[in-house]
Amino acid sequence: MQMESKLNLVNEQFGYPKVSLVEPVSSAYIHIAAEVDKRFPFLWTSQSKRKLIDNCKKWCGELEIDTKVLEAVVFKALLIPPGRGNFVNQRKETVHIARFDFVVLIEVKSLDAAERIRLHPVYQTMESAVRTAASYTHVITATNVRRINAVDHQRNGVFLFNYFFADDTNQNLGVWEYTAGWFEQETGLDNSTVLLPVEKDKSKYNIINHCRWDKLRDILPSLIFKRTFRTFVLDNFEANNVAAMPILYRLA
Repeated sequence: MQMESKLNLVNEQFGYPKVSLVEPVSSAYIHIAAEVDKRFPFLWTSQSKRKLIDNCKKWCGELEIDTKVLEAVVFKALLIPPGRGNFVNQRKETVHIARFDFVVLIEVKSLDAAERIRLHPVYQTMESAVRTAASYTHVITATNVRRINAVDHQRNGVFLFNYFFADDTNQNLGVWEYTAGWFEQETGLDNSTVLLPVEKDKSKYNIINHCRWDKLRDILPSLIFKRTFRTFVLDNFEANNVAAMPILYRLA
């Protein structure tokens, strides 16, 4: 991979296999992330958030009637796992720490379709409602830049949105790809969709990685107890000026 010449690799002796990638899809994505409730680890849901979830699920169902919309899904946060790393502390003045307890992800057929959907009255009603309910909202249109396999939203599980902040997006993508083999081997990960914001100046994050496991025990113990998560994954992130801000979700 051409990007790897830019990477500062550490602890290469662990020898994790190269991640198994497939061709990215041509879809575009609208990603709405919001800070609605401020209680961690998200064990309590306010009445206003429950109402927002119900309304957004209804609006997503209405948007899915449009042939340009492939899928529209609502998520509520479960917990913030280990994995933030130290680089965030070096960029406190420029990074927005991701604490999003509510997400809507809409997959559409193309970037042109995404622009049209964002002008759709139902979508605009939904985005306005989210902004009203939230103390902070982050909205982007994105393309799929890396892919392990499709993320299954037809059944519940544990879903990750990992919000990456980096000095350089190419370096961010390179080190994500370099370390993703750890997740395949150590957690059995077999799916992932990496989102690349279209309008870089409107996004607080360089990329957002989205993936799924069946159960919390498939991922959380590895992040807590496996030393190589810190010495291989997080140390390589930090060596390349990359900060990961992971949040785990359920389907709402």
